[in-house]
Amino acid sequence: MIKIFINPGKFINFANFVIKPLIFISIISFIIGLIFALYVSPDDYQQGSTVRIMYIHVPSAWLAMLTFLIMTIYSIIALAFKTPFGFIVNSAVAPIGATFTFICLFTGSLWGKPMWGTWWVWDARLTSVALLFVMYLIIIFLKKTTNNINLGEKITSIFIIICSINLPIIKFSVDWWNTLHQPASISKISSPSIDPSMMKPLFIMTIFFISIGLLIAIIRIKAEILERKKII
Repeated sequence: MIKIFINPGKFINFANFVIKPLIFISIISFIIGLIFALYVSPDDYQQGSTVRIMYIHVPSAWLAMLTFLIMTIYSIIALAFKTPFGFIVNSAVAPIGATFTFICLFTGSLWGKPMWGTWWVWDARLTSVALLFVMYLIIIFLKKTTNNINLGEKITSIFIIICSINLPIIKFSVDWWNTLHQPASISKISSPSIDPSMMKPLFIMTIFFISIGLLIAIIRIKAEILERKKII
């Protein structure tokens, strides 16, 4: 089972098997999530209908961090076991992580304007997420700065591992410092502070973000593998 995620040949077989189910899950979860978010979920007593931005903002934030965590794991695997598949994964998913981070920042600004009276503040959470976006951009272009592709990929992997220190900063910044950004509303699954009527659309939209993220990642990784085979 593990070989699927480290062996290019086995991964292609896996990709061919899961692409259609992921398309189906993405479409269904998006439609249902949208209905629940727009029509079933109630307005917040303080934020009104603005709270619905949460159903895009929160999942995109989670996926932005999760993508970087996955890249960190594959960077360690690539460097420790000298397997090129880790480099392939990082190259394929970095733009996806950057996109999720941009969506998080953009929707956060839309959400923050009516709540804080400004589009942006140099808050610890916002700044660390903005830094994550910059890191993604550097990763995308870093390996292109050298004519030696292998060296560029190794440098990129080392950079990813070093930058992973930002992940706990993003996660715990609202606990470590006094920030405008609210604390985590779902720190405990058993007793979240968010209303149950809002949990359902948030959960469904998270499924959509995960499935569409996986779908795009798998397609890009497969394309990257096939492209490298042509070069070889």
